Amino acid sequence: MGEHYKYKFSITVLSSDLAVVHCLRSLSQFSQKTGNNRITWGNTKESDWKRDGNKVTFRFTTPEYRKGFIKEAERLLPKNLWEIYTKSDNDPAKPAK
Repeated sequence: MGEHYKYKFSITVLSSDLAVVHCLRSLSQFSQKTGNNRITWGNTKESDWKRDGNKVTFRFTTPEYRKGFIKEAERLLPKNLWEIYTKSDNDPAKPAK
């Protein structure tokens, strides 16, 4: 099972701009200050984004890291290019296939 279960504080973002999705992937890694910060953006490849209707889900180990991600995204990215679709406090990451 590994440590993926610890990354349960999720946020799903909707964006029709793939470049923005790639920026969000980087911001999620930056915002997860401890642990394996690559887990945060697992399963957010272009194929996942397309399959899920231009949505990607990022997962963090604490609500504070998720909040930091939102803060950085709002600071750096134009709000008209992305929006928060949903958040959950119990949506653990799954290992990439």
